[in-house]
Amino acid sequence: MINDLDSIDWASMGHAYGQADDVPQWLHDMTSPDPELREQAFSSFYSAAHHQGDVYPCTMASLPFLFAMADDPGTPDRASVVELIVSIGRVAVEREDPGSVRFGPDGEESTAYEDTAALMRRRGHAFIGYACDADSRVRGAAIEGLALFLDDAERAVAAIRDRLDSEGGTVERLLVVRTMADLALRLPEARVPAKAWFDILADGVAADADVRLAAIVQRARCAPESIDDTTVPTAIGLLRQVTPIPRPEENKEADESRGPSGPCTCSAEAAPDPGVPPQVAAAFADLERHGRVHAPTTRLLVTFHAVLDARVDDRTALLSEQLRSPDAATRYDAIDMARGLITSWRGDHTRLVRLIAECLQPHEPYTSAAAAEALGSLAVLAEPAREALAALVAAHRTEHRTDAWASPHPALRRAHQQAVLALAQLGDERALPGLLTALDTGIDAWRAVNAAGHLPQAAAELTPRLIRCLTDVDHSREWPDISPTASASALAALGDPSAVPALADAVSSAVRHKQWRTAAPILKALTRFGTSAATTLDTVRPLAEAEDVETRTAAASAIWELERRPESVVPLLQRTLGAERNFDAINLAGRIGPPAAAVLPRLRQMLNEQLEQNTLNEQNDSAVLNDSWTVVHVASALWEIGGEGEARVVAPALLAAWRDNDATARPAVACLNRMGPAAHLAVPRIEAELARPRRGGSPWGWAVAVDLEIQGSCRSILTRLKASRTTA
Repeated sequence: MINDLDSIDWASMGHAYGQADDVPQWLHDMTSPDPELREQAFSSFYSAAHHQGDVYPCTMASLPFLFAMADDPGTPDRASVVELIVSIGRVAVEREDPGSVRFGPDGEESTAYEDTAALMRRRGHAFIGYACDADSRVRGAAIEGLALFLDDAERAVAAIRDRLDSEGGTVERLLVVRTMADLALRLPEARVPAKAWFDILADGVAADADVRLAAIVQRARCAPESIDDTTVPTAIGLLRQVTPIPRPEENKEADESRGPSGPCTCSAEAAPDPGVPPQVAAAFADLERHGRVHAPTTRLLVTFHAVLDARVDDRTALLSEQLRSPDAATRYDAIDMARGLITSWRGDHTRLVRLIAECLQPHEPYTSAAAAEALGSLAVLAEPAREALAALVAAHRTEHRTDAWASPHPALRRAHQQAVLALAQLGDERALPGLLTALDTGIDAWRAVNAAGHLPQAAAELTPRLIRCLTDVDHSREWPDISPTASASALAALGDPSAVPALADAVSSAVRHKQWRTAAPILKALTRFGTSAATTLDTVRPLAEAEDVETRTAAASAIWELERRPESVVPLLQRTLGAERNFDAINLAGRIGPPAAAVLPRLRQMLNEQLEQNTLNEQNDSAVLNDSWTVVHVASALWEIGGEGEARVVAPALLAAWRDNDATARPAVACLNRMGPAAHLAVPRIEAELARPRRGGSPWGWAVAVDLEIQGSCRSILTRLKASRTTA
């Protein structure tokens, strides 16, 4: 069929980067005997014709040719072809919605998902053959297709059961059992035979431990009601059986090798691209690192934790077993699972934190880095690990070199840096030597800048170095190596007034180069110094007329904080409040308080308009989520300016926004806390918030500090209201 590529009008179709007339060459090159050319062809196709999982008409038009390649035993890399087919089909099946209207890159209405899903089902029988292929890689790529594309439940169940008897590797057998669960969840008529098969495997002593464990997990996934008090203990016992026990000589994790039971270590790192900011390169490295799986049971255990969900005690018991495993790969992969539990669910997680801390071993830098990074995301919940973090940092400095932060060994350097950052998050001054090394040498200094603000007790040593970082910034560059915003924020957190002149100079330089996205944040940092920065008023005042609205607003805010004269600021504020969703201006009005009464009519108008709009947008969840932020900011400002006179409107507005968008909980609760007895309407919602087991207040599960702050404010509200009732 490759010879028929020219029969398709590819130029009439598009992909992520334009016309699809380059697709036939990629398809042709996928059959090339040159491995490099094949790899480039697959990469180009994924990047453009299957961009981020999208399916375009050109993607569907490619499928007959891809199937022809997969059917041909002479195709050089059939496994990659089958993997691509399954990826396209999976996305199409997941996203097909016959009632919806979508548009392709050319602006024309597209039914690519629906058409592709239909084609995959018509060709579903092909996956029975692929799943029986002599090439194990082809079989592994194809097995998932038995659950996704076969609509004949009886035939699909039989095909999947046959595959278990034919596969010998742990990874392959776990995949087969998972595929049966996928089928049962897609086709109701497959659930009874699948459940019966899981029962046989789970309870049968003849089955290997890995298959029994997989059957228990997948049965629980398909039938959560099957979970009882014996499920997790039984799974733990089976996990012990399948976990490899390292020989004594392997017990020490070798970070320069890829042992069968140890994490892949990748001790050699690619040289950074000089055109890419180091923090951006690090972010991509983290994405790649976090995508690795080191133990064959990891994907199964991730599924098990998802199924157990709110059964926190069971999950803690399971994670305790994983983190104490004799297998380095199992321990490593458990670290991120434990972090996920702690950051998602409230409760006493001291046991898990200490087990993560036990992974901080000087001779295991690869695992130590992951453990320290996880602890650094836990805010004050990492307190039980403080001494273990400090011990690791001290061991690195003693056993290797005092400037371990800048070690030439990537695994050691990352472990040391992550431990230093986690210590800094706890405000521990033992992190200071590492931060000073970074700021003095410039090696990964951007990491140190982001952490420096947590150590105000070391301001005398950190402030001069941060000033140098800020003054060395070339504001003509779009992306400096060290963010001036981060430097300014750290200086503001340290609070040393000697930083004020440098901040003023940085603002002037950013404005001169029209770097508005940095000028406004630096101005905000300057405001943190209050009237002690009044000497910079001559620099700040003209910026209230800047062309950038965010910079104008930040300048108005700075003028207020620097001289505290409402008659100078309120007129500026009235102009900036006209900008749509200008939260900084709204918040400035609240900080000014009663002297900003002139803007009350405008704020009331904004709140009424937004509440009315939210009512109209009830069917548009994303619109309501966005507009809820406006409601919270405006309602908070109304309270700060109007006080008791606005309580009748403010409290219901805050509660409505919080109900519609949980991410607004932090500012909503903070305002309710300031309202005192006027917040009595919120008591039921506050009590419900404290009673719920899952963390809230952020769309990101790792925002532990936000959730802890919300809980603290909620308790404060209830305590104050109780005291006021007692007094009354």
